[in-house]
Amino acid sequence: MSGHGLRFLGVGNAAAVELGSASVVLERDGKPLLLVDCGQEALTAYLDRYNEAPPALFITHTHLDHVAGFERLFVKAWFDEPRRAPKLFVPASVIPLLHQRVGSYPNALAEGGVNFWDAFQVIPVGDHFWLDGLRFEVFEVRHHAPHSAYGLRLPGSFVFTGDTRPIPEVLAGFDEPLIAHDCALSGNPSHSGIDDLEREYPRELLDRLLLYHYASAVDGERLRERGYAVAAAGQGYDLSPPSPLVDDVT
Repeated sequence: MSGHGLRFLGVGNAAAVELGSASVVLERDGKPLLLVDCGQEALTAYLDRYNEAPPALFITHTHLDHVAGFERLFVKAWFDEPRRAPKLFVPASVIPLLHQRVGSYPNALAEGGVNFWDAFQVIPVGDHFWLDGLRFEVFEVRHHAPHSAYGLRLPGSFVFTGDTRPIPEVLAGFDEPLIAHDCALSGNPSHSGIDDLEREYPRELLDRLLLYHYASAVDGERLRERGYAVAAAGQGYDLSPPSPLVDDVT
């Protein structure tokens, strides 16, 4: 895969462990640049594919199917690659939740002497962050409590919604050809169903969706039968080049 590509490590919901926890990797010329979320199954798939810790991560929210791999990642980053702390981009309002979930256990190592976050370069983010010359945009989504879950956009290239209900007022301003979107056959108060998306999104936007976070392989096939693009674990997609950056005029 030349240029930039988006690879799905897992596509399932929290119960569909056979599909892998929902997570993607942004690749550049086939090499990993940014891992989005770090569930147990996603981390296993990442290490199996790339054979090293991720150089950078973005965390959408702190449900365990998205962050449960952090304890293993801490051990690998601290002992195997101690001079290569992964960059960890986290929306500022999510940092306390992430610490409660994965960083607050007494003594990261039984013998002490190290803080959990010593293994990472933690970077709080607002509405954007920079990585390797690329400017990523961060936007809030609808998943459980306000200010607890976010999506990621690389302008001109892709959108990844994370876990969300429909967000038509947000996506209306995005023109990326690939929008990876939470979707199952049936929705609930925290996740989108296909009927929800068809009710709230225009046809032009529906045609750009790539669906993930479904409940089973059978459900994925039913979504395909309805005419939608549906991601599969391990699958990669070529991306359009990111939009050129324009310097601010003062």
